[in-house]
Amino acid sequence: MSVSAAAARLQSSGPVDPKPVDLGILPSELDGGLAARAAIGLAILATDQTLEHEFRALIRIPGVAFYEARLFNDNDITPDTLRAIGPRIAPTVDLILPSIPLDVVGFGCTSATMTLGEEAVFAEIRKARPGVACTTPVTAALAAFRALGAKGIGLLTPYAPEINRGLVAYFTGRGLDIAAVATFDRRDDREAARISLASIEAAAERMAAAPGVDAIFVSCTSLRVAEAVAGLERRIGIAVTSSNHAMAWHCLRLAGIDDVVPAGGRLFALPAG
Repeated sequence: MSVSAAAARLQSSGPVDPKPVDLGILPSELDGGLAARAAIGLAILATDQTLEHEFRALIRIPGVAFYEARLFNDNDITPDTLRAIGPRIAPTVDLILPSIPLDVVGFGCTSATMTLGEEAVFAEIRKARPGVACTTPVTAALAAFRALGAKGIGLLTPYAPEINRGLVAYFTGRGLDIAAVATFDRRDDREAARISLASIEAAAERMAAAPGVDAIFVSCTSLRVAEAVAGLERRIGIAVTSSNHAMAWHCLRLAGIDDVVPAGGRLFALPAG
């Protein structure tokens, strides 16, 4: 049909009704949504630039979703600024999908957990989510070491030396042998997030050579290493985990998700410790 013929046909058919066709209410059914298998809640520091990215890289399992809210923290990492975080945890958790069930809630700060204590963090989380399963990077690391059968731990951090001493004491008090410890001494959380992967890998390789080290824990949710764990393990020959890496694994296991994540290294092939 020519263009002129088509135009003539439209004119002959009369004016077009401008109203849309109303199809009314159509049938719909509800499924389990994005979190049909598990819903994970995360309370994250306002300055954190890394945790969400690493969780997205590690947790790519259909039916499993995580949801987060952020809490205020100071840029400088000191015992006083870490203690100040405590009362902010419950109001932050309260913002994560109100009235929708969560299977587990993770608190995203290693040094604050050590300063406040795991049970104090859990108590704050449960003010907003009574009875929910909880984890922190410290809690997750302890579970990871059990699952890996690790005895001598190399501890790599960006913290001030006094915070490192507290972390060593915390882990030692829970029966771990900290065989080696080192810090990048980057006390501003914004700088910690910019420590290069090459720097972290070089430090881990050096630490792996220290006597008695059979696993390495890269402490701080700002440090970027979770996506490189599998390759790093192959090069240095021992298990590696980090604050985000361990907590992502522990969140899954606490939520009843036992799937193996092939790119996650040794830990993501194991059940909870």
